[in-house]
Amino acid sequence: MAAAALATTAVVLPGATPAYAATTADGFASVNALGQNGTTGGAGGAVVTATTTAQFLGYIARPEPLVVQVKGTITLPTGTTDGMHDVASDKTIIGLGTDARLVGGGLNIGLPVDDDVTSPPADAVHNIIIRNLALTGATDDLINVQMFSHHIWIDHNDFSNGDDGAVDIKRGSDFVTVSWNRFHDHDKTLLLGHDDDNGAQDIGRLRVTYHHNYFDGSDQRNPRVRFGESVHVYNNYYRDNSYGVASAMNAGVVMEGNYFYSVNNPGRVDFSGDLGRIVARDNILVECNHEIELRGSVVEPRTYYAYTRNRAAEVPTIVPAGAGTGRI
Repeated sequence: MAAAALATTAVVLPGATPAYAATTADGFASVNALGQNGTTGGAGGAVVTATTTAQFLGYIARPEPLVVQVKGTITLPTGTTDGMHDVASDKTIIGLGTDARLVGGGLNIGLPVDDDVTSPPADAVHNIIIRNLALTGATDDLINVQMFSHHIWIDHNDFSNGDDGAVDIKRGSDFVTVSWNRFHDHDKTLLLGHDDDNGAQDIGRLRVTYHHNYFDGSDQRNPRVRFGESVHVYNNYYRDNSYGVASAMNAGVVMEGNYFYSVNNPGRVDFSGDLGRIVARDNILVECNHEIELRGSVVEPRTYYAYTRNRAAEVPTIVPAGAGTGRI
């Protein structure tokens, strides 16, 4: 099962300049589906600036499209929701400058949990953009995406010190891109699919792109995947992690052009629960204890969208330079 990376058929542009400051979503968040044409967030709505907790929570809950600019530090209360605060559809939440922060709580993108719902409801939360924010110190997740939420773009943020996940995506959520973020001082980073028994909601969904993220000592779940296909993991920089990608419950993951330095297990299909699938190509592994485990075939991401990636050898330079806040 363990094997070296496969030869690539992906689109590669040698020496490509990465789009640090892209203004439109790419990857799965760019796909026209479920009645939504790409991910535009609050475009077309008013632009408001939040400098207090009350302003911020009021703005993100409003029903209309809105661009919410965050200035300075916003402290999110724990309250009765374990510090998770709902974001309504059609929102852009973007930090101003280099010091915009959300501390003490997290953002919830999704309807309340209902195990009896097995297809996307008409009122599923959708069309959310979150950029240029430092999120830290949550008592639960920093960002949680659930209950068939779709078209979410999480880009150029800094995640640290949450009690649970940094970005957890689950319960039938779909068409999400997580790009150019830095994850550090965190244990359980990215969960995609939360439970081995949740196939009724998850199979055929959980299509997520993870690209140009800096996993800077984030320990595990980078990401940890159940059921999702295609899951596209490319041009990420992994450094000092216990494992990179884990694929289980027949999830299908394409890993390409990533750089792994001092990672115990860069990619696993024999993890827990039923085996997953990984197709890997053109990844670089340095001082890693295991090869990437390969198994099966996976629907190619290019079936859904076009993309151009950088060479893996460029990743240790371009990703730390471009990921995180203050880069857009």
